[in-house]
Amino acid sequence: MAMAVIHISEEQFASDLASVLGKARAGEDIVIDDDSGSLRLSRAVPPKPRNPLLPRYTEPRLLSEILADLNKNPGSGVTLDDKFGDDLEAVIKSHEHERLIDPWESF
Repeated sequence: MAMAVIHISEEQFASDLASVLGKARAGEDIVIDDDSGSLRLSRAVPPKPRNPLLPRYTEPRLLSEILADLNKNPGSGVTLDDKFGDDLEAVIKSHEHERLIDPWESF
């Protein structure tokens, strides 16, 4: 069932933005009328579905945890050879002389 088109002024839109956006998210068509013409807010775009095979990480993780996950997931397409650990260790050692710079030190 199609919802009605709601016509509002630009002033109404500005004064009650949260409500208008809520109606647009609910699927209602909103037309904002002003002196220069109209602007139409159509249905809200649904969020892109997240790939359920890719976990969402919000905290830093140890490299060993990441590698363990890669080895557990055969569909990842990642191939780690026997020398990967040696290569990674060489990369880490080559940067041991660098230290993290505190951005507050420059003030």
